[in-house]
Amino acid sequence: MTDDHTLGLTLSGGGAYGAAQAGVLQVLAERGIRPGIVAGTSAGALLGAAYAAGFGADAIERAVRGFRWGAIARWSLRPRWGLLDTHAVTDAIRRILGHDPLIEDLPRRFGAYATDLRTRRGVILDRGPLSTALRASVAVPGVLPPVRRDGALLADGGMVDNVPDSVTRALGAERTIVVRLHAKWENVRMMRTVTATADLVADPTVILIQPEMERMAQWVMKDVPRLIAEGRRAAEEALDAADRDGRLLSIA
Repeated sequence: MTDDHTLGLTLSGGGAYGAAQAGVLQVLAERGIRPGIVAGTSAGALLGAAYAAGFGADAIERAVRGFRWGAIARWSLRPRWGLLDTHAVTDAIRRILGHDPLIEDLPRRFGAYATDLRTRRGVILDRGPLSTALRASVAVPGVLPPVRRDGALLADGGMVDNVPDSVTRALGAERTIVVRLHAKWENVRMMRTVTATADLVADPTVILIQPEMERMAQWVMKDVPRLIAEGRRAAEEALDAADRDGRLLSIA
């Protein structure tokens, strides 16, 4: 079975909520759905990079269950830009893959999404060292330091767009499966994302998967098993609905 290079997967950010996306990946694999393009921001960039590097859904689930924040950050000796230092990301990539690959050499097309702090605009990172892209995409301001690249100061892409489906499209996807991590208590500050979600729902070339994060921890890992199970539930529900109305045939 080969990848579909016109089908994209968009993974959103959300801290520990990102574990739900491991459950989504499992369901896609079980149904033989193989996107050839993946983009994400923050936690979505981390999982998306693992998928783009060729790791299977079960291997990603095991990694998520064993994940600790120390894998991507440690206390900074120079806390001017953030309390933590993300060079642990580079160490983890080299330990797992044996080297720090260029994004353009990964088995699947991949893009991480970040925010240029100077222009307040989103930046697509789809070339260069994988570690640089991931360190930039996860850099929550004030906690994790921004990354300098090509004259830009890059941080968490979720500040501009936490569901960066436009990135997946820019990388060549004609149809997309979008995973939006959300909670019923989303507030007014998140209305831009809610409005964009309505556009995704109305788009016949999109299958939108929305795991529900209510009453689950976002910054500690205690709810990971529940999050993975919720990702599976939401994926099965969305794909079954798409199958009933015929959209799955145009996606898979």
